[in-house]
Amino acid sequence: MANLTINGEQKSFEAPPDMPLLWVLRDLLGMTGTKFGCGIAQCGACTVHIDGKPVRSCMLSVGAVRDRAVTTIEGVGATPLGAKVQKAWLDLEVVQCGYCQSGQIMSAAALLATTPNPDDADIDAAMAGNICRCGTYVRIRAAIKRAASQRQS
Repeated sequence: MANLTINGEQKSFEAPPDMPLLWVLRDLLGMTGTKFGCGIAQCGACTVHIDGKPVRSCMLSVGAVRDRAVTTIEGVGATPLGAKVQKAWLDLEVVQCGYCQSGQIMSAAALLATTPNPDDADIDAAMAGNICRCGTYVRIRAAIKRAASQRQS
């Protein structure tokens, strides 16, 4: 039996240590907000936070996570910053198909946690590993800037 702290709660499950965290979240714990995209850590759909840093859960073994805190899309909105990012996404109607958006939001929240007032270059660098097949990049950038400006108020 393995245990992880996910979104502030202890979760127990049975899994081999080399199982990708993504499959533990989705298949064993029923947390389907984190999406499978490419399976090779290139598209960003599976992005979660490990100790506040964005990581691709499709290539990260659950055994490598151990005692570190995992935050998923289901939990990021419980933080003030995550809630502002999610609100900006809704206010600016960023989502088109929505498939990549949980990963986009997780990367945006991690960016704003370390760079409260990102410029375009900061946003480009932080979001470069997140692919949106619908092409909502202009709205994603605007939502990140809106969430950053809302942080100041």
